[in-house]
Amino acid sequence: MYTLLWALLLWNTPTWAQPPQVEFQTDAGSFVIELYPDKSPLNVANFMAYVNDGFYNGTVFHRAVKGFVLQGGGLGPDMKHKQTREPVALESNNGLEHLPGTVAIARGESLDSATSQFFINLTHNRFLSFQRMEPGYAGYTIVGRVIRGLDVVERMAATPTTVNGRLKDVPLQPPLVMQASVLSEPVMADIIPVPVAEVEKPAKPKKKAPAKTVKPAKPATP
Repeated sequence: MYTLLWALLLWNTPTWAQPPQVEFQTDAGSFVIELYPDKSPLNVANFMAYVNDGFYNGTVFHRAVKGFVLQGGGLGPDMKHKQTREPVALESNNGLEHLPGTVAIARGESLDSATSQFFINLTHNRFLSFQRMEPGYAGYTIVGRVIRGLDVVERMAATPTTVNGRLKDVPLQPPLVMQASVLSEPVMADIIPVPVAEVEKPAKPKKKAPAKTVKPAKPATP
C-alpha cells in the first residue's frame, strides 16, 4: 500500500528549475526555508503538498528547546493533532548532516512514519544524522535549510516552556503559524546554505598499536 502511495507521490512531483522556497509567517516573525528536492524527493513533495493545502496555517510550534530544535507542523493551539496524509518513506541516507538551520521531518519509532511535523536544528545534531538503516541509527530526513530568519527561529526556541499532558518543552505561548506559502519569486539567502554533504568531517584518530607483552626470562637451570 505505502509503496504505491510513494510511487504516486514521486510521479506527481514537479521538476524544479531551482530549489523551491517556503516562507513561514508567524506571530513571532517570518523565516524562509529552501528545500532540497534532489536530495529528498518524496519528503519534499509531501512537505510541499501540506504547504499548498494550507495545512500549516493555524498550527503552532509545540516544542522548543534552546540550542537544540524547534518543532511544529502538526498541532493546533489546543495542542490537538491535526489529521494528516499517509506517512512517507524515510530518506535520511542522502548524505546530508543535521547542521544548524537544517529542516528535517519528524517521525515515530517506525522508520517510514513521517507525515507533517518538522523540526529545525539549532546546533550540529550529529546523532540525528543517518548512520545505518536500522532503528536507533537511521536518523531523520532533511528536506531543506532556513536561509532567512534563523534569528527568528532561535528566539522562538528560547521561549519559556512547560509540560502539557504528555508533551514536554511546550512554549508557554506557542508561536502561531499564520501562513506558510511557496514564494513565487526566490529570495537571496542572508544565511548562505553550505552544501551540508560536503562538510568536512573530523578525521578519525589513528589507533595505537597494543603494547607488546614481554615474557619474563626463564630462570637458569641449576
